[in-house]
Amino acid sequence: MMDFWISLFVAGLVVATVAYCIALRMQLMALVDLVWSAGLGMAAVAYLFYSGPATLRAYGVTLVLVLWSFRLSYHLLTDRVLKGEEDARYQHLAVYWGASAKRNFLALFLLQVCLVALFFWPVSIAMDAGGGRWLWSDWLAVVIAMIAFSGETLADRQLARFRARVDCQGQVCREGLWRYSRHPNYFFEWLHWWAYVAFALTSTWWWALLGPTAMYIFLRYLTGIPHAERSSLKSRGEAYRCYQQSTNTFFPWPPHIPQS
Repeated sequence: MMDFWISLFVAGLVVATVAYCIALRMQLMALVDLVWSAGLGMAAVAYLFYSGPATLRAYGVTLVLVLWSFRLSYHLLTDRVLKGEEDARYQHLAVYWGASAKRNFLALFLLQVCLVALFFWPVSIAMDAGGGRWLWSDWLAVVIAMIAFSGETLADRQLARFRARVDCQGQVCREGLWRYSRHPNYFFEWLHWWAYVAFALTSTWWWALLGPTAMYIFLRYLTGIPHAERSSLKSRGEAYRCYQQSTNTFFPWPPHIPQS
């Protein structure tokens, strides 16, 4: 099995380097996000065929991850890349890094290969889980995945519709799922990774906890919420501060104070 992981890193580094060259030509570093999202889906398909005769559970895990990968990659492609507008995160990094920006962005692209490996590890545990038969825990995993997929899709669409309205320019979205969480899309993204824990219950499932644990750390403290909050405070000011005071950061919950 070590051959698979070596091949994953080698192929990943090649793909990430090519993607970086394309990003340089397009002057659009937001392409880096596609390396991670699409890379996980491709890793799952490759692992399914590499690992030999697959169980029904392995096919189920692969289908769940491929659907997740396709949805997120399509969203990133249409909402960011094809619009040709650089993500604010990467604009900030380009300014911050200055003359070292090209070198550092290459490192960022290559880092995505490590992130693919990190998050595919719990998925591979779920795919290798024994037992043969399809169990109640597998149905639980499917339900979790469906809720996460539907919730994240709905949150993205609600925010897109709100931003498209002329009368909502510069305002804070408090509609739909955004009334109960400042980042419902991130919450459902995190929830998705619990599906692999459920799939892995017939095996060493505690290793699969790496998925939701790592995702929570990244979203809550590193690459997700901190940037989004800074960007929203900068663009919406006091309105967003009021939103912070009334609405949970991550986990959906009724607003703390009546909406005005």
